[in-house]
Amino acid sequence: MTQPLTMPVHDIPVPRLETERLVLRGPEARDFPIVAEFHKDAERTKYIGGPVTRDFDVWGAFCRAIGHWMWHGYGFWTLEEKATGQAVGRVGLLNHVSWPEPEIGWHAFAAGEGRGLVAEAAVAIRAHAAHDLGLDRLISQIHPDNLRSRALADRLGAVVEQETELLGEPCLIYRHPSIAEGAA
Repeated sequence: MTQPLTMPVHDIPVPRLETERLVLRGPEARDFPIVAEFHKDAERTKYIGGPVTRDFDVWGAFCRAIGHWMWHGYGFWTLEEKATGQAVGRVGLLNHVSWPEPEIGWHAFAAGEGRGLVAEAAVAIRAHAAHDLGLDRLISQIHPDNLRSRALADRLGAVVEQETELLGEPCLIYRHPSIAEGAA
C-alpha cells in the first residue's frame, strides 16, 4: 500500500496554466498516491513501459518528472479539475536522454478518461510551448497499438511523420501543427 509522502515538494519552477475546466500545475506530494495507482495499472500503462508494481520504482518515476522541470524547464503538468480539485491526469513536454526532440505526451487517470480533459490541456500546453518556450511543431511518440492516444493525436491535428522504434518497441512519430504560425 502506498504511504503518503511526509516531505513537501519545494518550489518547483512550473508555470501555472488554466483552461476552462482545468488548472495545470506542477507535481505535488499529494499527487503521489494517484500517480502510483496509475503506474500500477497494467492496462493504462502497457504502452509506456508499465506496469510499475513497486512503490520504490513509482517513486523514481515521480522524481524523474520533478527532475525534468529542474533540468529542462518543462515537464509534465498535473491536471487538476477546477470543479472538484481532483487530479485527473498529466500532460506535458518531455525530452529524455534518448528522445529525438521534445515531445508532448499525456495520460489520463481513471477520473479523467473520456472527458476531453487531456485534449484541453494539450492545446494549452502546445500554445505555451510555442509562445513561451520556442518549442513549436512538437512530436508525440505513440505505440501503433495505442489507438486512444493515436485518436487524440489525430484530434489535435498531428500527423504521422515516421515509423521507428522507441526503447525497443514500435513507435509512430506524430508531428503537431505549428501553433506559432496560427495553426489549430
